[in-house]
Amino acid sequence: MSNLLPFLLKYGYVVIFGAAFLEQIGLPLPAVPLIVGMGALSRSGAFSFRIVVSTALVASLAADLMWYQLGRSYGRSVLRLICRMSLEPDYCVRRTEDAFERHGLWALLVAKFVPGLNAAAVPLAGMVRTPFLLFLVFDVGGLILWVGAYSGLGYVFNRQIERLISYLATLGASLLILFAIGLTIYVSYKISQRRRFLKTLKVRRITPEELKAKMDAKENVVIFDTRNPLDRRTDPVRIPGAFHVLPEHVEFQRQDISFDRDIVIYCTCPNEATSARVALKLNRMGMIRAHPLEGGLDAWRERNLPVETLD
Repeated sequence: MSNLLPFLLKYGYVVIFGAAFLEQIGLPLPAVPLIVGMGALSRSGAFSFRIVVSTALVASLAADLMWYQLGRSYGRSVLRLICRMSLEPDYCVRRTEDAFERHGLWALLVAKFVPGLNAAAVPLAGMVRTPFLLFLVFDVGGLILWVGAYSGLGYVFNRQIERLISYLATLGASLLILFAIGLTIYVSYKISQRRRFLKTLKVRRITPEELKAKMDAKENVVIFDTRNPLDRRTDPVRIPGAFHVLPEHVEFQRQDISFDRDIVIYCTCPNEATSARVALKLNRMGMIRAHPLEGGLDAWRERNLPVETLD
């Protein structure tokens, strides 16, 4: 570890290319500290600032183009894969879709700065069939902001950062130990946070088979589709008879709906996060027979149960 600075001085361009590419692929590599460090070293003349920025930009763009094409080819299954890799999978897809619904491609300009959104924004752009040149303009714009901000930060505060790099180089194995401890604490905190979140979603689920049996028996069941409008446009089907309701607009009075009827809510989020929150909200309003659909729309279709095309 004492050779950290000489190693960076010799292989800096290769290191920053690899770190930027692998981080955008989805691996937990510290690309941002390296971009900041390389920006600082470029101020001293050890590297060209323009080449530092260009190298990180090209590496990140290469990874983004891969995700864009995967999203275009495989759609939602790619989003699910990315969000399973995330420490916050329950909100990953929904948060990204909400951002795209509100801001469109402008979301790509800030996506790299927002955990979760960074991971899912590019494949989502491919999934919704964004024209390639239009995607390229916004993605490159976002990458320039991201790389430029962090490398510029290093360039401006080069003296302080170079001293920090020199100090870290003297720590030897202690640096690895500190990094491992910090990473363990962070991951443990996120896992604990997620466990607490899942406890808040404890509500009885109804299985697809149970819902189908109620529908076949002509029971008076109300079905709510709580998917994001973007999700519905890219996957324009629903469980027969379902009504589209956005979670933030769920508000009923006793005259609007019978409080003693079965209400089934579905979404496409991991752990039925959105539909479970809506069910709990309805329970608090007095609709105690409101339940999320276990597995959501995906589980319904996996069992080859009927769907209908949206109008």
